[in-house]
Amino acid sequence: MTRFCDTICFPLSPPIALLLFPPKPIQTPGSAFTFATPLERRYLLKEFPELVSCKKCSKLLEVGCGNGSTALPILRGNENIVVYACDCSTETLDRAKEILNCTGIASVNDRFHPFCCDFSISKFPTLLACNSCRENTLKLQPSCTTPGSQATDSFALAESGCCIGGFDFLTLIFTLSAVPLQRMPASIRECFMVLKPGGLLFFRDYGLYDMTMLRFRPDQRVGFREYVRLDGTRSYFFCLNTLRDLFVTAGFIELELEYCCVRSSNRRNGKSMERVWVHGKFQKPVS
Repeated sequence: MTRFCDTICFPLSPPIALLLFPPKPIQTPGSAFTFATPLERRYLLKEFPELVSCKKCSKLLEVGCGNGSTALPILRGNENIVVYACDCSTETLDRAKEILNCTGIASVNDRFHPFCCDFSISKFPTLLACNSCRENTLKLQPSCTTPGSQATDSFALAESGCCIGGFDFLTLIFTLSAVPLQRMPASIRECFMVLKPGGLLFFRDYGLYDMTMLRFRPDQRVGFREYVRLDGTRSYFFCLNTLRDLFVTAGFIELELEYCCVRSSNRRNGKSMERVWVHGKFQKPVS
């Protein structure tokens, strides 16, 4: 299925704007240099309404958080959710934390927990889901903390040998495409293992024949639908069948999977840009 959106006009389309004009350091009175607020992906709250309507103390794992453009609207839009965010760059994590601390979001220090991890080459920390929980398919827990514990930071539970018991939600927003194709099955399986039974995985990434794919030079192609950017990172462009095979093989149930096509106009040069993204929603079986 393909979903077409009406033409949207931007001074520059958001992904291109971030590449050409990254957030510049700004200085506020009495503070060191910090970074301007990133462009928020507010559409995620509309595309995945479960992020707004979830129960109190729901936990979300954001894989590949970048500068916080995904975590920011989620934390702002729902005070009941706690976000654990990982990235392979400690510098990026520090920047994201600094940005979120300047937003004035309620209890952000207790609701946003960044940590460094490259899920394409290693497992998630056991404090997220210990080996016992993985073996027992992450049974649902009735509360945010262990019995008798008043800790608001679930990372503190790791000191006593406990884990936080898995996640209600997990996001892969423009992250999986940067993972080498041969590593994708193991990476998706790792996401499956840290979700609670019935947990949801929300997916959005580059689709086949997206504008960025057509702009790569022939010498940048390193595999089937796989390219390498000038900074050395990978970029894969998905078709629905490939994604379906990857997630179903890992154990997920497909709930939604479709192309999202958008034509955006650049007012500066009058050019239109054809964007093709893949939208997906997958669920871990309850039993």
